[in-house]
Amino acid sequence: MSGFTDRLDTLASRVINKYSWSTVRKSQAIATDVPIVSFTFDDVPDTALTNGAAILERYGALGTFYLSGSLMGTKETYRNIIDAEGARELARRGHEIGCHTYAHRKAWKLSPGGLRRDIEKNGAMLAREQIVDRAENFAFPYNAMSPLARAMLRRRFRSCRAANEGINRNAMDPIALQAVEIRQPEDHARSLTRWIDDVAQTPGWLIFFTHDIADFPTPYGCKPETLERLVSHAVAKGCQILPVCAALDRLEGKAEAA
Repeated sequence: MSGFTDRLDTLASRVINKYSWSTVRKSQAIATDVPIVSFTFDDVPDTALTNGAAILERYGALGTFYLSGSLMGTKETYRNIIDAEGARELARRGHEIGCHTYAHRKAWKLSPGGLRRDIEKNGAMLAREQIVDRAENFAFPYNAMSPLARAMLRRRFRSCRAANEGINRNAMDPIALQAVEIRQPEDHARSLTRWIDDVAQTPGWLIFFTHDIADFPTPYGCKPETLERLVSHAVAKGCQILPVCAALDRLEGKAEAA
């Protein structure tokens, strides 16, 4: 029965996501002659800190780490999630802390009011633990969008990252940012340099997302050498690697191009 329920849940997510993307209105122009790449991490396993952040820093870059309060400090079979001190360390090192809800539930399963309260709970936790006063950017858990909550999310966040695979180019809706997943199998993850080649040739904003960066990654992460391959390739291609907040500043003309 649980297998049937899981399949039904997956189907519902696909239908809702397809409808959500069909109603997206890309009204904010993207004007950049410099290719921009962002590396983002969901849930934030400890290896996203020890390996992911360290790799970015070796290239003078910073990332965005989307935290979910209910997961922090938990130990799972194949990964451990960072605790508050790990999150504070990321912030001290200059990385952006984003919101990934508190309960880590699919957003469409909550009413707009329920999702707002859950987001507020996560924000209160981030402030109480002195991680960040306010998270400006959001990533949908499981990349499951919520069309009914769009207005609320637009009022609360500068951006929301979903997972319609692609490059944000020409125009975008900040509440529905496209992204490319770095995941298993490893040969797939290594091949994602093609997306960097694409954005380097025709500038826009390429957002990557992943989870753990480990020698034996989960299906939703990759090996450290693979992440380094992507970061170094972006640098070699002349891309500007920015966390989400800085990329938005750049696109909105609030920061000078590097």
